[in-house]
Amino acid sequence: MARILVLILMAAWLHAADPGRVVTSILPSLDYGSACWSTVTLNNLGDREVTVEIEGHRAGGGLIGLAGLDEMVVHLKPGERVSHRLEVVDEAGVGWVKVRERVPLPILSPVVAISGLSECTVQNQLRSTPRQLSYPTRNPWFSGDVKEMQGDMISVVNTSERAAQASLCYSSGNLYSVPTAPELKLVCSKAFEVLIPPYAARQFPVQREDSTHFGIKTLGDAIVLEMLRPIETGIKFYTVDSTVKFEGQ
Repeated sequence: MARILVLILMAAWLHAADPGRVVTSILPSLDYGSACWSTVTLNNLGDREVTVEIEGHRAGGGLIGLAGLDEMVVHLKPGERVSHRLEVVDEAGVGWVKVRERVPLPILSPVVAISGLSECTVQNQLRSTPRQLSYPTRNPWFSGDVKEMQGDMISVVNTSERAAQASLCYSSGNLYSVPTAPELKLVCSKAFEVLIPPYAARQFPVQREDSTHFGIKTLGDAIVLEMLRPIETGIKFYTVDSTVKFEGQ
């Protein structure tokens, strides 16, 4: 009995010493609505069963369900691949999904490949845009020349439970400096301060009127900053053949 007790204590100690970890990934910019839908795909590339948590959010921060799932926890067998669509029919917007993979031991690596696809119908066109993973950082920022970003949008996702802030600067390229800080800074012809609620997502154009430079600074614990480029969208054309008949109709 004493030996069994020692083995049990050793097993408990090893379990406490190797608690494992959770790997968090963000899949942003997922369109939804009456004419748009987005699909999240999970593929277990490992040789062990994996537990994954999928947490979908609306643009305003509220939770979104995924079609075919009654709960947010998914168990993937080795080699298993599943796809689920964001289940939103009462509004249109751009949401995002948080995927948390549980890795049981420190010596193991994440094995789940995550991808997303947004599709929208415009008349007889089906426009599909693949979405890639992003990872939140603290206070990310961006600044650049609008000439290199014609038609682009900047996407901001606040993945934390605390409100975040975004400061946007649209400039004509004029610079200024002060004696105490000789670094040149842009003169903003238009400036905006935006409060982003917990778990909410926002998108902003990189150009307004005749601005030539764009800059954004954020303040938040876990923010995803992503540039959306229209050239990544694929378009497929569909036509209806009225001469086709089914069962004499």
